[in-house]
Amino acid sequence: MAKHLDLEEQEQLDQLKHFWKQYGNAITWALIVVLGAFASWNFYQYWQRSQAVQAAALYDEVERVVKSADAAKIDRVFADMKDRYGSTTYAQQTGLLVAKQYYSGGQLEAAKAALVWVADKASDQGYQAIAKLRLAGILMESKAFDEALQQLSGSFPANFEALVADRKGDIFLLQGKTAEAIAAYRIAFKKFDERTEYRRLVEVKLNSLGVDPQGGGEAGNGVAAPEGKK
Repeated sequence: MAKHLDLEEQEQLDQLKHFWKQYGNAITWALIVVLGAFASWNFYQYWQRSQAVQAAALYDEVERVVKSADAAKIDRVFADMKDRYGSTTYAQQTGLLVAKQYYSGGQLEAAKAALVWVADKASDQGYQAIAKLRLAGILMESKAFDEALQQLSGSFPANFEALVADRKGDIFLLQGKTAEAIAAYRIAFKKFDERTEYRRLVEVKLNSLGVDPQGGGEAGNGVAAPEGKK
């Protein structure tokens, strides 16, 4: 014989049925959303890993093509990397690598375009900073000083601030703006670690302008001190 539920068990079952009737759909949809989000996250992680592996394989091809210095192949593989894996760090590294090759081959416009792409598209601030510094250097060589300074405007990661200040100093100096150049070089000298060899180069630049960054005044290089100073 079937075992009959006692009154207490029947009451609990009725309450459960009432609860599920009232909230069952909401609970079901909540579970669907949670499980769907979990599945989407797993798929996204899988997709990211897959993209990284494929981008790494293509980057190996980029390095081989760049060594061959075949401009047509470099254009093709760079375009392929941007189209297929533009969001990966390998694409950003590719942009910097091919820009260097373009520059070495005298293709300045192509080099600038590659660096602009990295500066605009890179998700990593370090790659953005490198691209902007190199682009500013090319523009400086082309005497496009205002454009070069524009690339160096805005914020940069802290470990790039000294390099940015030094590059600004170079540009100001080429523009004949000595005071601005000295101010920029002083910032660079202050921000470079004392153990960095590049800091010594900045010191040499300041010395050539009659400034002793260590003492805060004029360097003893034959530049006349202001009246009243001995």
